[in-house]
Amino acid sequence: MHRLITTVLLFAVLASCDSNTVASESKSLLGPWDKDEVVEFTIPKMDSLKKYNVFLHIRNSNEYPYNNLFLIVSMNFPKGKTVVDTLEYRMANPDGSWLGQGIGSMKENKLWYKENVSFFEEGNYNITITQAVRNNGDVDGVTQLEGITDVGYSIEEVLQK
Repeated sequence: MHRLITTVLLFAVLASCDSNTVASESKSLLGPWDKDEVVEFTIPKMDSLKKYNVFLHIRNSNEYPYNNLFLIVSMNFPKGKTVVDTLEYRMANPDGSWLGQGIGSMKENKLWYKENVSFFEEGNYNITITQAVRNNGDVDGVTQLEGITDVGYSIEEVLQK
């Protein structure tokens, strides 16, 4: 068991060495994701002259009962502007096998959110994420979403070629 843990940690360290990630954070959910639970992140100061790609990270277990995931994601700018997106991501293949990376019953999905973003305003940017999953034919959303264990984001610098 000790050898397996060492191998996994070594792989993670080596994989992270070839990354252009400049910021990332993840938060664990304590139990089901309530429809009113907002996951919030404050983005550290970025170089205003550079472009970045922003990704969402979702970790799910086998308890996640759906093929897709709907999220409402807001980016709040320092001077009061807010951009709100309703996003749909596919989480499983048609045969029911999970998309994403991971061993066993846990999978992590790195999902596109924003491309070629500039953080040009002085101050704090915030990202807020809520789940907006609904069952077919239901008006009300799923109040307690099972199977999502972690929610996060990462920001990667766009490298000029």
